[in-house]
Amino acid sequence: MTDSTTVPAPAPTSTATLWQTVAEIERHVATDGWGAPVRLFALVRTAEALRRDPALADRLPADVVAAAEADPAHLTSVEQDGLPAVVDLDDLLGQLAWPEAVDGAAVVVERVLVPPDAEVEVRASAPADDEARLAALAAHPLAEDVRIAVGVLRDGRSECVVRSRSKDRDTDVATGATLVPGLVSALQATFSG
Repeated sequence: MTDSTTVPAPAPTSTATLWQTVAEIERHVATDGWGAPVRLFALVRTAEALRRDPALADRLPADVVAAAEADPAHLTSVEQDGLPAVVDLDDLLGQLAWPEAVDGAAVVVERVLVPPDAEVEVRASAPADDEARLAALAAHPLAEDVRIAVGVLRDGRSECVVRSRSKDRDTDVATGATLVPGLVSALQATFSG
């Protein structure tokens, strides 16, 4: 007979748990107001982190420990400080690699959105200079400032939260798994390889 060690299967992380975590991250970032830099978060299953480091229970709020005891899929976000200075978000995400203990990641970024017709109009009339074109897009009367929070898990699940500056209330955010597909894909790519 062969001696084998039973390794517990990873606890599933529900889509509802991921959505709740991304929404909490966006609300946290929103408390700092508009005009914030890119913010990046590692996502870890709280129960697993507590299993690996029981002393962590003394450093986490009691309600987080209780939530992890009640739901093995509960996620804790850990903001990543000291991000490298990069020209754009793609450069930052291209530099990331996560250790195995990290179950997912979230990023929060602000952007200016304009309707597709307005973007075509500005691109046709603006000079080829990217900075001038971006300034023209931002100055367009239909331009809208938005804060985008995207979270992904290693298993491919994703959630997005989008808040517009004109409707800057927690009750008026848009949510969905693929609201920002390009950013979802870029963040998921940080877990490949």
